[in-house]
Amino acid sequence: MKKKILIVTECFYPEEFKINELALAWKNKGCDIDVLTMVPTYPKSEVFDGYKNKWFQKDNWNGITIYRVRAVEGYRTSLFKKLLKYFAFMFMGSVVSLRIGKKYDYIFGFQVGPLTAMVPAIILKQFYKKPTTLWIQDIWPDSVYAYGFKKSKILEFLLNNLVKYVYRCTSNFAISAKGFEEKILPYLESKKEILYAPNWADYLDKDLEKFEFSGDDKIHFTFAGNIGSVQNLENVIESFGELDDGYLDKAQLNIIGDGSHLEILENIVKEKRYKNIIFWGRRPREEIYKYLHASDYLIVSLVDKEIFALTVPAKTQTYIATRKPILAVIKGEAAEMVKENNLGLVASPDNPEEIRSIFKMAILLDKQDRAIYGQNCEFLTNTVFNKKTIVDNLLELAERG
Repeated sequence: MKKKILIVTECFYPEEFKINELALAWKNKGCDIDVLTMVPTYPKSEVFDGYKNKWFQKDNWNGITIYRVRAVEGYRTSLFKKLLKYFAFMFMGSVVSLRIGKKYDYIFGFQVGPLTAMVPAIILKQFYKKPTTLWIQDIWPDSVYAYGFKKSKILEFLLNNLVKYVYRCTSNFAISAKGFEEKILPYLESKKEILYAPNWADYLDKDLEKFEFSGDDKIHFTFAGNIGSVQNLENVIESFGELDDGYLDKAQLNIIGDGSHLEILENIVKEKRYKNIIFWGRRPREEIYKYLHASDYLIVSLVDKEIFALTVPAKTQTYIATRKPILAVIKGEAAEMVKENNLGLVASPDNPEEIRSIFKMAILLDKQDRAIYGQNCEFLTNTVFNKKTIVDNLLELAERG
């Protein structure tokens, strides 16, 4: 008999997240997969073309039944709407999960954002005694404070109790970064299995037409992904922009993506008249390989806050899979991974002089030394970040419940 699994996630196809690939892989293994999510709106906070923002609807993707609840729009520029979005899915998703949840063998929560989104999964553990696994991509309450919410006694009380409720009602955990384990353990009353399950690389279409950032011979540095306040791109841009002309003439910084901080960064470049910094806007995910492949170095960067020192940004594995050297402007687990595996160069995110120094080193490095970084990236992709292994491990974890 097929195993029936309900995946609970705020985001799902056509939004671009790893959970899409996991759900499809499990279905191809013979599991019966359903998904509880919202009407798609990420990242623009607008409902995708072809979808209606109904209170409840069903659709189908590659044989996977998707239950969707109404989404709050406009959250990209409104804190109130962002909070409303979190609580709306928690309540509406919980109503739907109680209605449909009894028929499933296992519940799997994909926590890529707020922990409130996991409540619809957790109540099935409470009401129907269903084994419930969470794959944690973001740590609460730390990330709430990291994004600017002021820590107060009331907020701390509310968040800590939410985290205790969710974690203590969870059967077991998968974590995308090893540092998450120390943050989970204090909220548990008894020992539970915690599996390290990192994100694998995005699918890379290596048959795409070749792309060039510029017609002249330059060293190309590329950042690709969400452009928000925590990506620390001000320091990256200013460090590059302040390089001497002798270095700038040999290099170009490419920023690919969109986000709430894009306009601010564009204004910095314009006002300070920085040279050779190009904003390419958002590009289709399925085409990203040609931009990464055209680069000489790929940049991963986050601000210097404790929570981000525990994480490895999901893009890192995709960068590594392209066999390109990494410039890690970050502290903690991601920085240690780059150092220990000799994948590239590392700088402290709050030290512009150090960031400027690794830009200089990277520009002067010869192709043979860059090739060594690429070889090390290939080895890591085939071992630690092997997609098949991670997919199998997550399914086995869910079944152990």
